[in-house]
Order: sequence, then structure tokens, then C-alpha cells
Amino acid sequence: MWSDLLKGYALMTPTVEIEQEVGRVVLSGQFDFSAHREFRQVCETLIANSSVREVLIDFQNVNYLDSSALGMLLLLKEKIGAANKSLALVNCRDTVKQVLEIACFGKIFTIR
Repeated sequence: MWSDLLKGYALMTPTVEIEQEVGRVVLSGQFDFSAHREFRQVCETLIANSSVREVLIDFQNVNYLDSSALGMLLLLKEKIGAANKSLALVNCRDTVKQVLEIACFGKIFTIR
């Protein structure tokens, strides 16, 4: 029964890439509350890494995000700022861009 409900539902899987002073969190699938634990863990890894000065959240493979994802991004922005690092949202698809625009995230985040 659960497998029938989950067909077509791609759980988000974050991966981390570090290149010099830039840490990139590459997201894939749907960015919603079910991803909060994994997202927090990978972001905390980058925040704790003293060689990382900038964190990029890469939305290239994200087809959906909801209000809980927006909340996770706001919390991350606070933690990144407290760690004196910079944060940018990158490679946003049109559907993701629309959600970010509606939420006025362009005024809060660097979006490239």
C-alpha cells in the first residue's frame, strides 16, 4: 500500500560537494518537511567546516518545494550568518523561482 502511495514521489536527497572555500548542497527531488533532518545534517557539516566560506544551495534537480522548505532556508540563513559565511540559492528551475518570488526571498537571499 505505501509503495503505491509513494509512486512518483521523489524523496529529496541532499549531497555535499566542497571545492576550495565553497560548499554546495545539491538537492534532488521534492524539498519538503520530509527532508528536514537530512538537509539540516548536511548544512551543519558545511557550517562546521572552517575552510568553507560560502554555502550554495543548488536547486537544479528540485521540482517542488513547500512552505516548510522555505522555513528551513530561513533557519539556515540565520545559522550561516552567525558563522560569518555567505549563502546563495543557485540553479533554480522556473517552478522553484516562482515560489521564491512569491515569498519575496529575492529580498532576503542571493539568488543566482
